Amino acid sequence: MRVETIRTYESRLPAADPHPYRTGAWTPNLVEVDAWELDVLEGEIPRDLNGVYLRNTENPLFDAISGRYHPFDGDGMLHAITFEDGKARYRNRFVRTAGLAAELAAGEPLWAGILEPPALSKRDGWGARTKMKDASSTDVIVHGGLALSTFYQCGDGYLLDPLTLAPRGKAKLEHPTFAKGATISAHPKVDPATGELLFFNYSCEAPYCHVGVADAKGALARAIPVPLPGPRLPHDMAFTARYAILGDFPLFWDPARIQEGVYRAKYHPEMTSRFGLVPRDGQGPLRWFEAAPTYVLHFSNAYEEGDEVVLEGYFQGAPVQARTPEDTPITVFMKSLDMNAMETRRHRWRFDLRTGATREEALDDACSEFPTIHAGYAGRKHRYVYAALGEPGMFLFNGFVRTDVETGTKSTYRLPKGVFASEAPFCPRDGGASEDDGYLVTFTIDVAGDASECQIFDARALERGPIARVRLPMRISSGTHATWAPLGELGAAEGRTLGAEP
Repeated sequence: MRVETIRTYESRLPAADPHPYRTGAWTPNLVEVDAWELDVLEGEIPRDLNGVYLRNTENPLFDAISGRYHPFDGDGMLHAITFEDGKARYRNRFVRTAGLAAELAAGEPLWAGILEPPALSKRDGWGARTKMKDASSTDVIVHGGLALSTFYQCGDGYLLDPLTLAPRGKAKLEHPTFAKGATISAHPKVDPATGELLFFNYSCEAPYCHVGVADAKGALARAIPVPLPGPRLPHDMAFTARYAILGDFPLFWDPARIQEGVYRAKYHPEMTSRFGLVPRDGQGPLRWFEAAPTYVLHFSNAYEEGDEVVLEGYFQGAPVQARTPEDTPITVFMKSLDMNAMETRRHRWRFDLRTGATREEALDDACSEFPTIHAGYAGRKHRYVYAALGEPGMFLFNGFVRTDVETGTKSTYRLPKGVFASEAPFCPRDGGASEDDGYLVTFTIDVAGDASECQIFDARALERGPIARVRLPMRISSGTHATWAPLGELGAAEGRTLGAEP
């Protein structure tokens, strides 16, 4: 393995940091590197696996202003491994956001984090609630040949070369009706049939939510208002051939506390969930369908079947966890990030376009989350879903489950104790003909060994464990979302609509 250090950063975090999401598997990386000819520890890299696996993460350099750090406050850092003809190369880079640049120049944190009131911010900023740093640390996808990094409480979309991670400015998605600093949320989607980018945003300004549609070159084509009763907290979206789908869930910022400058989510189990079907062409009415109260972080997919729109995602049985006499603020905080405590289970909703009725059903008794499918089946009926299994008590992944949604058959793989994984997208095999003909790819973090790998699984035989293990040049931090892009699809950036450099 050949390794070149590109840049080293100074950490301004406490020397003996006790925070569980800045230590252990979540210890931030302070070095950007390039590495070539990565060592294969076990097996062989398949020669029909050619593309780039990209993963985003929260990688803080500064403490929170008041010391109340939330793991989603950290600055975005992309990790990329490129496979080509049986060989692998790796690199990592911070997403060079305007907020990170400002804090590096000032030498201190400038914006209040998720657990802090916006009044503590020292500068104006971004976000659905305003006066927040757009960390661009939640999600990453590839659209029009470029990586697009986004933040879950809204901001700008940052573009990067998916192979070199060189910055390519900001996506030009602004619209006069969008709230300032809240252009795009995490979890935009790419329709493989049209090449369009579908995205949403939300804010504290009426109508509180929008759906946006950009063409295959990244130019904004439509901005569609989605009027809501007040500020809400949507986290993901889905789409079909005709609709974009958003959830209006009864977990949202307490309006009374907003008036006090405090943004704390409150669950209202007496209210229903609502799902909005937004016509993608901007024509026709927005239709709402009611369902059981819950909160959904992530959807697997959606599609149209006869007169129904079918949506699959992860229903939370406990969006807010019950407190016990033994609970402390720390234990309550830890439970709020644990998929097992949230009781996230695979679920299906069917929206009848004729009657307006909703049918829903639980699909699994076991907890899992962070689903991926074959990207070529997005917006149409799929058969296989791959999801992460959660480490009890932490926001960490300790394994994966593959589900055949037609038969209900499942296969699982658990990592060794103390080793944690990253979101694992499905990676189609070159020339693969069927939906499950391909691989899963993930980064792992071995806490005790202070080491990381990239592991490759046969998607049809997940339970057998990795078919190849590739050593990374350093231990990397755990992270949030990831994506896969075949090399053959990365030449589409020419003519892309680009914004100004950050």
